Amino acid sequence: MERIENFRQMSDFLARNKQRRRIAVVCGSDASTLAAIKLILEKDLADVLFVGSGAAVKASGLLSAFPASCSVTDAADAPDSARKAVELIRRGEADVLMKGLIGTDVLLRAVLDKEHGLLPSGHVLTHMAVAQLPAYGKLLFFSDAAVIPYPTHEQRCAQVGYAARVLRAFGIAEPCISLIHCTEKPSEKFPHTMGYAEIKERASQGEWGHILIDGPLDVRTSCDPQACAAKSIDSSVGGRADVLIFPDIEAANAFYKTLSFLAGGKVAGMLCGASCPVVLPSRGDDAEAKFNSLMLALMTVEGGKVSKE
Repeated sequence: MERIENFRQMSDFLARNKQRRRIAVVCGSDASTLAAIKLILEKDLADVLFVGSGAAVKASGLLSAFPASCSVTDAADAPDSARKAVELIRRGEADVLMKGLIGTDVLLRAVLDKEHGLLPSGHVLTHMAVAQLPAYGKLLFFSDAAVIPYPTHEQRCAQVGYAARVLRAFGIAEPCISLIHCTEKPSEKFPHTMGYAEIKERASQGEWGHILIDGPLDVRTSCDPQACAAKSIDSSVGGRADVLIFPDIEAANAFYKTLSFLAGGKVAGMLCGASCPVVLPSRGDDAEAKFNSLMLALMTVEGGKVSKE
């Protein structure tokens, strides 16, 4: 497939895709979620199964406007909605889970339920975001801005693995992954940087397939070839990173909010590690950000589903 380098190409690719996907939306009664779902249905990118908030969904007109692609399942309350949506995923009746007007803790309680949830044994639940930036010629992915406060070494390794898998779904055969720090030197003052050498060694042995990985690098040297030249940095990743793996949630979240608020970036995000992509938007996300996040999730669904034809 061709390399996907912006959100428009993502939309075009999904529109051409003959594999029919299904989104389970939990308590999708808020205006921005309904607007994002309307875009999905108008572009015929997926079917949508609303779970809970039936009255609001019916009032929106989506059920009558898209009767073949949209349905609603009633639920007693928010926890019941979350459980029923998770069960749809477990039964193979939906491919993507999306949070609407429901507490994150309530939804994640259902996702992380050890007996009836969606997190396979040994997997790590982590957040992957992507930004389309005016100053960067391709999509820039990064992790983790929302879930793991201070990743352990093995959690960071899992983030690298998830990133490699996500980027291959975007037609990027050899992702360039940068391990972020404030400088280009490991330091015992920042213990996480001492594990970067092992991550690079594991990558060189093919643990995550064909990837290029380097670090520590800062954000500038990861993305700006002139900065690498000025600092005389010889790196296979420097100046052309596809993915930034941040050391902690504080750095990644600040980066995320800066891109969307000050840098004119369009952003999207989802949770990786569960048995399906989970779209977990923040309360401040508008309809466009939620639509982009749904596209990101649809791009990464594994396996074939019912064809449109």
